[in-house]
Amino acid sequence: MVSPMCEYSSEDGFANDWHLVHLGSRAVGGAALIITEATAVSAEGRITYGDLGIYKNEHITKLKQITDFIHQHGAYAGTQLAHAGRKASHEKPWLGGTQIPADHPNGWESVAPSPLAFIDSETAPLELDKVGIKKVKADFKAAAKRAIAAGFDVIELHGAHGYLIHEFFSPLSNHRTDEYGGSFENRIRFLLEVIESVKEVWPEENPLFVRISASDWTEGGWTADDSVALAKILINKGVDLIDCSSGGNVAIAKIPVRPGYQVEFAEKIKKETGILTGAVGMITEPKQADEIIQEGEADLIIIAREFLRDPYFPLRAAHQLGQQVKWPVQYERAKWH
Repeated sequence: MVSPMCEYSSEDGFANDWHLVHLGSRAVGGAALIITEATAVSAEGRITYGDLGIYKNEHITKLKQITDFIHQHGAYAGTQLAHAGRKASHEKPWLGGTQIPADHPNGWESVAPSPLAFIDSETAPLELDKVGIKKVKADFKAAAKRAIAAGFDVIELHGAHGYLIHEFFSPLSNHRTDEYGGSFENRIRFLLEVIESVKEVWPEENPLFVRISASDWTEGGWTADDSVALAKILINKGVDLIDCSSGGNVAIAKIPVRPGYQVEFAEKIKKETGILTGAVGMITEPKQADEIIQEGEADLIIIAREFLRDPYFPLRAAHQLGQQVKWPVQYERAKWH
């Protein structure tokens, strides 16, 4: 699977030819499943003003062109539905990535479970009230309906990397005292209600993934055991696979990055709950990816940066692993022999 990778190349959420070529080339390159970047369910849910969106019916036309192209080349198309929470209203990374004030033309007011800024120097978000929570759930549901119209086969709900759903999970970012805060059961309530809203419109036969940060890597935060407890609930809520990432909710977290450093979370959740899991994080070599599957550590290999370096990674991987796969007829003359 091609992991969601933000491109920050939209205007008002609209996909364009960059997205067509970026996503389409991975289908030509042999990927099985291609997921869009974090796709905002509302304008205020974008990380930056350049984020892809699915909050207008007008967004559907270009997205449908992209999914049609992906399908023509034998791959499945998915979209990652997202709300950035307190990490919204920022500049594009290559322009500094700093928070943009709400009164700036490219900025807006961010919202979160609690009025706690991600970085002390930033303006704190507004705390979501019950009306605001209801609106966000409705936005996810409306986005799921648009995803159907746009031809997506898979939805992944973004509950990782310190964005809104993750902010509700973690006691480090959720200091609420109502039914959405405090206990584990209360902190996961928002995700469960989002899933319920999406399942009202999303076809039963179409897969529903949830990406989580399996650990905050910070004392007092969300843990791998919390992730197992969540997975035991999600497997009975119609979730088909958990995409196991980590971190992103605490700016000072010390993460031991190394090849395959997050695979242990996919393995733990899979073996302790029985739910399907996806492994992500510095998986760069065909043999490395194959061993994760062969050893039963995960059910799906999810690759990001290596797909940026090489859109045809699956074709190369098949050759190195001695497997025969179908190449695009236009590229047959370039096959390895």
